[in-house]
Amino acid sequence: MPDAAVTIPEARARTVFYLHGFASSDKSTKATYLADRLRGHGLPLRRPDFNLPDFASLTMTRMLNQLASETAQPHERGITLIGSSLGGTLAVLAASRLADRIDRLVLLAPAVMFAKDGHHLLPPERIEEWRRKGAIFFFHYGHNEERLLDFAFYEDTVRYDAFEADFSQPTLIFQGVRDTSVDHRTVERFARTRPNVTLSLLDDDHQLTASLPRIWNDVEAFLGLIE
Repeated sequence: MPDAAVTIPEARARTVFYLHGFASSDKSTKATYLADRLRGHGLPLRRPDFNLPDFASLTMTRMLNQLASETAQPHERGITLIGSSLGGTLAVLAASRLADRIDRLVLLAPAVMFAKDGHHLLPPERIEEWRRKGAIFFFHYGHNEERLLDFAFYEDTVRYDAFEADFSQPTLIFQGVRDTSVDHRTVERFARTRPNVTLSLLDDDHQLTASLPRIWNDVEAFLGLIE
């Protein structure tokens, strides 16, 4: 194992991205918490806003393209992606597609069930209404109000199956066992056959707010920021 004199400078050369979840923002509680702590190690946390140019036209393809563009600089190597919920799925897909750029992953309650039949973003009758109307309202936690989202989001996103993604980067997953949005049993199945993945099940809900100190303790070591 390399000594601290080698490990820590290499770690500080990392680029760290935070990928927010569905109907969330780059200013979420988790993003702000992690940014504050990384700042203490001299590391900025880059936080793309996937609500731009607008929430209505959001798709996974658009998110992937935006992230690919933001990581395209020649010096952007050794990138760590911290993905929350749908941002966790985005991180997995990006790790598979941009393997030469992405060095490691931290996934917070990753919505890996998104492309699976019966995933519970909405019940079938609500999806049919969405299809029929072309767009419906979702509560947007980042804006604290209802926002329209086109049905193209659903059609596009279910094409991307995180379970089928081939990625080998070292990965930490933190998942609450009281999460009503992402079933911890699905995340356990996702992690079970991947030797590069370490899963921590926490007594917490989808937000993982109460577990942030524990999560940071593990992430700080994972990024080589402490001896």
